[in-house]
Amino acid sequence: MPVASGRQNYAKQPISIMQKIKTTAIYRTVPLLFAAACLIMQSCRHDVMVDFPGGQKPGGAEPDPSVPDAPIGFYLLNQGNMGMNKASIDYYDYTTGEYTRNIYTQANPDAVMALGDVGNQIVIHSDRLWAIINCSNKVEVMQASDCRRIGQTDIPNCRYMAFDGDYAYISSYAGPVIIDDDYDQLGYVDKINTTTLREEARCIVRFQPDGIAVSGGRLYVANSGGYRPNNYEKTLSVIDISTFTVEKEVELGINLNQVVADADGKIWVSSRGDYYDVEPHLYCYDPASDRIAASFDIDASSMWLSGGTLYTVGNSFSYDTMTSTPMFSRIDTSAMTVEQSHWEGAEEFGQIKAPYCIAVDPVRGDIYITDAGNYVNPGYLYAFAADGSYKWRQRTGDVPASIAFLYPEDAD
Repeated sequence: MPVASGRQNYAKQPISIMQKIKTTAIYRTVPLLFAAACLIMQSCRHDVMVDFPGGQKPGGAEPDPSVPDAPIGFYLLNQGNMGMNKASIDYYDYTTGEYTRNIYTQANPDAVMALGDVGNQIVIHSDRLWAIINCSNKVEVMQASDCRRIGQTDIPNCRYMAFDGDYAYISSYAGPVIIDDDYDQLGYVDKINTTTLREEARCIVRFQPDGIAVSGGRLYVANSGGYRPNNYEKTLSVIDISTFTVEKEVELGINLNQVVADADGKIWVSSRGDYYDVEPHLYCYDPASDRIAASFDIDASSMWLSGGTLYTVGNSFSYDTMTSTPMFSRIDTSAMTVEQSHWEGAEEFGQIKAPYCIAVDPVRGDIYITDAGNYVNPGYLYAFAADGSYKWRQRTGDVPASIAFLYPEDAD
């Protein structure tokens, strides 16, 4: 996930994403209407929503165009329901205060099959927008400036990505979606050239690798074993980037999920537990000492590092009780202490049924938390100020899963 860094101060105010789409593609309005109609007819469903150019301003959202070094907006990737081909991308524009749903379809009206099936993660790297579309077995690559499609790279059951220099490193389950304790297909990490979008190498890891992070010339990959519920993985694979080989495997907790590297080189890894007796955990692994420096009884299904603070949300589920428990925490990564173990702010947080994703504006400090709701219908995006006060709420697509901030230098 992106970490705040030094940004060039841009004096001019860039035009909005929607202005770019409208200015360069007015002549495509009729094809857009036709493509939308095709989508609706092909779907044979009544709940498919195709939004047309022009956003809406969430109640309480105001234009905020003049903050130096700050993002000018952000993209939100909606996962969609598995098997329904309903992954979508939304965009919030700070310069207008408007939120636009399904911007990918608007920017790419010729993409009749839309974005694809199950959007896992979205990241901006070097003025390109990368979106992992898990069950469509591809990574979609677009222009960050206007969400226009550039191309794709095909990776089976792709999961998460991290970047280093001119390469994207993408985890892959490698095999089909099958729940089987005897599943024998090892996963791997793909090395993708960000210019050609072609695979240059693979590194085999353990079963069902998920989150991935780059730090100190190494890749840290969380192996979940999620397709083997009675035989979960519990290792973090450490890959030497220079040789692209596994250097070691570090044993942590079972069913590992997300990975974040902090500024001190420590690696934060979440464990989902087994949904029965083993509770979710958050581990801090210190590569310098090769030991677990700290662990916390925290469900960190989504993590975001901003400065020296790690923000997490989770929705801990138990098959024993068939209930979920929403969680929020804030951790000082240098001190390795929990600053906040529950939400301390506006009561609107209590409206969130299933916190699914968290992101923090590194300059403004605003906290964004998505709510997957019942995982079937469209979810919500909640915006809170840094002090926890409520700002606004906006309807999203189905299962809002990942956020990527857009900076001026990536929008030109």
